[in-house]
Amino acid sequence: MDNYRIEKDSIGEVKVPKDKYWGAQTQRSLQNFKIGQDRIPLEVVYAFATLKKAAALTNAQLGVLDSKKAEFICNVCEEILQNKHDSQFPLVVWQTGSGTQTNMNVNEVIANRAHVLSGGSLTDTNKFIHPNDDVNKSQSSNDTFPTAMHIAAYRFIVEQTIPKIEVLKKTLSNKADQFKDVVKIGRTHFMDATPLTLGMELSGYVSQLSHGLKALKNTLDHLSELALGGTAVGTGLNTPEGYAEKVANKIAELTGLPFKTAENKFEALAAHDAIVETSGALKQLAVSLMKIGNDIRMLSSGPRSGIGEIVIPSNEPGSSIMPGKVNPTQCEALTMVCAQVIGLDNATSIGGMNGHFELNVFKPMMVFNLITSARLLGDACMSFEENCIRGLEPNTQRIKNHLENSLMLVTALNTHIGYDNAAKIAKKAHSEGKTLREAALELELVTNDEFDKWVDPSKMLGNMA
Repeated sequence: MDNYRIEKDSIGEVKVPKDKYWGAQTQRSLQNFKIGQDRIPLEVVYAFATLKKAAALTNAQLGVLDSKKAEFICNVCEEILQNKHDSQFPLVVWQTGSGTQTNMNVNEVIANRAHVLSGGSLTDTNKFIHPNDDVNKSQSSNDTFPTAMHIAAYRFIVEQTIPKIEVLKKTLSNKADQFKDVVKIGRTHFMDATPLTLGMELSGYVSQLSHGLKALKNTLDHLSELALGGTAVGTGLNTPEGYAEKVANKIAELTGLPFKTAENKFEALAAHDAIVETSGALKQLAVSLMKIGNDIRMLSSGPRSGIGEIVIPSNEPGSSIMPGKVNPTQCEALTMVCAQVIGLDNATSIGGMNGHFELNVFKPMMVFNLITSARLLGDACMSFEENCIRGLEPNTQRIKNHLENSLMLVTALNTHIGYDNAAKIAKKAHSEGKTLREAALELELVTNDEFDKWVDPSKMLGNMA
């Protein structure tokens, strides 16, 4: 028995699996772009379902689409949003740069499913709803795909990425407060420096994430602008009067998010600076998280031959040959994610600069990279918080040993005996393997009482204490 049916498009006939709702253009894309395994994110598909529903309602309101057809289109869009047809969207990222085939994939699935809901069969020659004339009415792939890009990215970032990063920031903030009195040695150039508290050190990470989150949130306004209504080149050809504003308002209503029509549709189609901007903010966060992950990894190194000033949870065995070894695996996962996000941002930047004339044709790659980065960063922050930072504790004895053994405590003597004399003490102590006190007394630069009075790590915390 033949498992295929015949579908037609402007080029000709195509065999399509009988159990699939997609049509000829989707099938052609599957045949012509066998490139990799990266699929168009379902978040983009769901964004398409939202905009197709909004378009159908707006077209019906403006009198250019039959209300019955609009109702069936909306019903299918709701099914898609309820995850009922995920398997019907198989196209890879590496397709046409405008995303036309994904737009048509959605159009075909909606049209064919709507026809079945109306009582028809997928093998019918004349169907109740046409993918181009009805589902795609007042639209072009050139304005629907960038609209879906913005809806998908905005929604994912505010619902997933930002909340997850904020959980990590909050836990770090709590730890900073908890350890505000744990005085430890600071390090610059990987070398001993003057003291600070563990809380101060952690507070720097909190500030980094705060600034990164602010930068990310600042990109949302540009990301809220929708290209829908620009159609092919930004002029709005084949749309009814007032369509662009009304359909954007409808999308805002359906999503509960502050979407609005783009003031300039030419920019919205030909350039994706909003995507580049948001990707850049994610890169900023990745850079911050790389620093945070590496610091935690190094501060916990050892447990006996490294710095070892903090203790992180032992989550799993770290070696197949060294018994008892435990590694900072959460730090490693986080920093790998950061490297990936930075790389994806580079590709996104290249995509953004390739908007030639009236259309950027790197759309699928750019939104795939942005959603991937947003997902990876959010998930990595949650994993890092839950499996590392939440259980982080100071190794107080190791901190005390390092602090008392540090030569840089001599800095406290600068204002009393001068930089040059303080340097003499540090050099003598280091070269002869002596304590600062021993070196200072032998050089007769301070008395024992003066050393006790002046060299107190808890009094070397500056104005931030």
